Amino acid sequence: MADNIKFGTDGWRAIIAEQYTVENVARVSVATAKWVKANFEDPSIVIGHDCRFAGELFMETAVKVFVHAGVNVKMATGFVSTPMVSLGAVKLGASVGVVITASHNPPSYNGFKLKSHHGGPLSPGKVQEIEDIIPNEHGLNLKAISMDSELIEIVDLEKMYVDHARASFDLDAIEKSGLKLAYDAMYGSGQRALKMLLPNMDFLHCEHNPSFMGQAPEPIAKNLQELEAFIKERGDIDCALATDGDADRIGLYNGAGEFIDSHHIILLLIHYLAKYKGLTGKVATAFSTTPRVGVMAEHYNLPYEVVKIGFKYIADIMVVEDVLVGGEESGGIATAGHIPERDGIWMGLIIWEFMAKSGKSLDDLIAEVYEIVGGFKFERSDLHITEELKMKIVENCKNDVYKQFGEYTVDSVGTIDGFKYFLDSERWVMIRPSGTEPVLRTYAEAPTLDEVRHILKVTEETICK
Repeated sequence: MADNIKFGTDGWRAIIAEQYTVENVARVSVATAKWVKANFEDPSIVIGHDCRFAGELFMETAVKVFVHAGVNVKMATGFVSTPMVSLGAVKLGASVGVVITASHNPPSYNGFKLKSHHGGPLSPGKVQEIEDIIPNEHGLNLKAISMDSELIEIVDLEKMYVDHARASFDLDAIEKSGLKLAYDAMYGSGQRALKMLLPNMDFLHCEHNPSFMGQAPEPIAKNLQELEAFIKERGDIDCALATDGDADRIGLYNGAGEFIDSHHIILLLIHYLAKYKGLTGKVATAFSTTPRVGVMAEHYNLPYEVVKIGFKYIADIMVVEDVLVGGEESGGIATAGHIPERDGIWMGLIIWEFMAKSGKSLDDLIAEVYEIVGGFKFERSDLHITEELKMKIVENCKNDVYKQFGEYTVDSVGTIDGFKYFLDSERWVMIRPSGTEPVLRTYAEAPTLDEVRHILKVTEETICK
């Protein structure tokens, strides 16, 4: 019996050698080729893979399927980031982009992301159309299909991306600012790009290691202990950037070695682009993002929209509207002037340019943000619980069971995607099952980190009892 292949929040992901096999990649590729041929007159697909185990094998499997179907393929050689493929889709005029990646998932996973010709995630409706036509068997003799085909064009997506960044940023200003910067690639596919753009900074984990040293390459504080220790030991680093396995998510640290979450980064980007660069446009954020983004948007008289979790919902807006900043709690952020795609390196370059041109530290710039929206802290906790308990908690949320978490009484509940319990004007906690991993996520915001952690603790005690 064929495996049931489902696309989640961002692509299809599965454990290598279990569901993620050559046979199943071929099945998904058959559906992708069929859909592209039905929707484009002269279809072409740009494709690349990240640093994960057997990325080249799985990419070549997809390429063989596309070639057999008569689809032109623009193929990267060596590993590339997801933003590189998305940019390539735009610059090369491809019908869609395919990235063989499981993004920030643990090293045992690989995946298959679909990108639109606009340069962002393919819209949910179109992804569903492809999922609906995945055959039970691919029906091909893959070994008999040659990679030596005139339908395959080799493209340098990394050079294209680096050239695009050089044309978009004042890298000289960053280089000459005296800022001491660091970058942790988490062994991911962004590891070469910044060495080309800003070669004089410090680099961590910029080697090819498909095991990611046994750790999920997600740029959150608990996974970046070596970077934090490096900053504290050095004592002279002004700002450090980290990106995930396919370099579309951002993590950031200040000079004290403190993690700066995505909520703060989104607010910094809005502040810089609106106040310092005089730009306008809508602000679109995912449901799990701080409501203070709305305060910032109102301050600069910018339209503001909250959408379901999954960057594809933000990208859908960016394709048809003028969006200044679109972002989500998980580190996926996009801005005007680039593609409608999450891009960790791009966001880092904006922040570093902001610091260089203003002559201010990251903490100084965050203080400017706090003057507008007030100070706050945020943290997320991933609960690895049984599927039975997870579904029981979700049902309790749906049935409005939770009226109180510890000493905190629920004031109101938002249900755009998951369950966001507003405790008062400065505190909230959210409960939502992950769309990419078998975990239940809880999120909280409060004036201090100690209180955030207390809210998460009493929430876990309430829902897991």
